[in-house]
Amino acid sequence: MTVIRQEDLVQSVADALQYISTYHPRDYIQHLARAYEREQSPAAKDAIAQILSNSRLCAEGRRPVCQDTGIVNVFLKIGMDVRLDGFKGSSFPSVTDAVNEGVRRAYLHPDNKLRASIVEDPVFGRRNTKDNTPAVIHVELVPGNTVAVDVAAKGAGSENKSKFAMLNPSDSIVDWVLATVPTMGAGWCPPGMLGIGVGGTAEKAMMMAKESLMEPIDMHELLARGPRDEHEKLRLELYEKVNQLGIGAQGLGGLSTVLDVKIRTFPTHAGSQPIAMIPNCAATRHVHFALEGSGPAEFEAPSLEDWPEVTWTPAAQSRRVNLDTLTRGEVPKWKPGETLLLSGKMLTGRDAAHKRIQDMLEKGEKLPVDFTGRVIYYVGPVDPVRDEIVGPAGPTTATRMDKFTEMMLGRTGLVAMIGKGERGPAAIEAIRKHKAASLIAVGGAAYLVAKAIRKSRVLAFGDLGMEAIYEFEVKDMPVTVAVDASGTSVHQTGPAEWEKRIKDFKIPVAVA
Repeated sequence: MTVIRQEDLVQSVADALQYISTYHPRDYIQHLARAYEREQSPAAKDAIAQILSNSRLCAEGRRPVCQDTGIVNVFLKIGMDVRLDGFKGSSFPSVTDAVNEGVRRAYLHPDNKLRASIVEDPVFGRRNTKDNTPAVIHVELVPGNTVAVDVAAKGAGSENKSKFAMLNPSDSIVDWVLATVPTMGAGWCPPGMLGIGVGGTAEKAMMMAKESLMEPIDMHELLARGPRDEHEKLRLELYEKVNQLGIGAQGLGGLSTVLDVKIRTFPTHAGSQPIAMIPNCAATRHVHFALEGSGPAEFEAPSLEDWPEVTWTPAAQSRRVNLDTLTRGEVPKWKPGETLLLSGKMLTGRDAAHKRIQDMLEKGEKLPVDFTGRVIYYVGPVDPVRDEIVGPAGPTTATRMDKFTEMMLGRTGLVAMIGKGERGPAAIEAIRKHKAASLIAVGGAAYLVAKAIRKSRVLAFGDLGMEAIYEFEVKDMPVTVAVDASGTSVHQTGPAEWEKRIKDFKIPVAVA
C-alpha cells in the first residue's frame, strides 16, 4: 500500500497552481503559433501576436498570464491501494480541506500573489474570500496505488460562456454547435478550445465537457494523419466549420476561432441527448500530476525555446491619443477597427463599482470621482510584486457593464470605455446616442498591458479590492476601436467579412 502524505498533496496543489498561472502548456503555444503564421486578418494577427508576446513575458517574469487567475477546478483519482497519512487530528482533516489549503498557499504566495476572485454567498453577500478558496473539487476512487490529479484554473470570461441543451436524439450536434458558438460572443477570448460532452445526464455532460479541456491539444496531428473513427471525424468537422464562421481572434474576424475541439461521450437514456459545451480561453491553464508516495510533485519550467520568435510592436499607423487633453469632439474621429495608443490618465471600474455608482446616483449622492471627459477601463488587476506598478491588468468582459452604459454616458460625462469582447444592442445604442466609443484591449495579454501602466492609485471604493476605482497613468497602451461613435461594431462587421472571405476563397486548409 502506497502512503501519500497530506503535506505532499497540499504542496503539490499549491505548486501546480503557481505553475499554470505562469506557463502556458507547450501544445497550446505550438498551435497558437501555427494560427499566427497562417492568419490573414491584420487585426486578428495583431491580437495573436499580443497573446504570444504576453505569454513569453510571463514565462520570463514568472507572472500570471491573465489578471483573472480563475476559479480552481481539481479532479482527484485516488487509488484504492493508497493510504492517506497526516489527516487525522490536523487542521485540514479531509481531502477537500487539504486541496483548499493548497489553493490558499498558491494564491497568497508573496513572490507571485494571484488575484482572489471567489465570493461566498453568491446570491446575497458576495463577499470575497480573499484567498480564492474554495475550489471546485471532484474525487473518484479508482484501482491502483497512486493519486492522480488534474488542476485547472478557469477564468470567468470563458466559464460564463458555458452552454447546455437537452437535444432530441435525432437532432444534429453539428447544427447545435454552429448555432450556439456565435451566441458566445468574444468574451471567452478566442482562439481557444471547445470542450463538448454528450450523453449521460445534464450534470454528466457538463463534467465531460470540462474534463475534456484538460486533454492535450492534438488537432495538428489529427489533421495530418486523418480521423481513425467517427468521433475524430466529428472533431474535424466541428473544427473546420467553427473556424469557417470567421469569428477569429478576439472576435475581430479571422481564420482561427478554435485551436481544437474535444468531445467526450457517455451512454444516455434512449429519449435524451444532453449536450454541454465549455470554451477554454487564451489563458489555457491546466496540469496533470501523480503522487506515488515519494514526495510532492515537481514541475519543470519549460524552455523559452518553446515560444515562437514573435514580439508584438505597435503598428506604425496607430493613432496616438493623449487622455489628459482628450475632448468629446475627438472621439467621433476614431474609426472602427483602428488601433489607438493611449497615454495619460484613465480611470478603472468594473461590476461592483458600477453598481455602487448606480446606487449613489439614485440616492442623489455626489460621486467620489469626476468622470467628465474621462475613459474608464474595465479591469481588476493582480496585486503588484517586487518593483511593479501594478500586476497583470488585462480587460474584463465588457458586456457585463452594458446595463450601466446609458447611465455612465448620460449622467457622468464619460466619453469612452475599454473592455474585451463585443457590446450588446442597448450599449451600442447608448454609445451611438452619446457619440462615445467602446474600445478593446486584448484578452490574454494582461502582463503586456500592465507594462504600459506607469502609475497607479486608488481613488474610490477601496473596500472593493481589485474592483475599486483606480487611476492608471499609461504610456502607449494598445487598444482597438470596437464600437465607434456612429454605433458600428467590429464584432459584427469583422466576422461577417471573414465568414464571406473564407467561403469565397474556398480554403478550409487555411484553418487547418
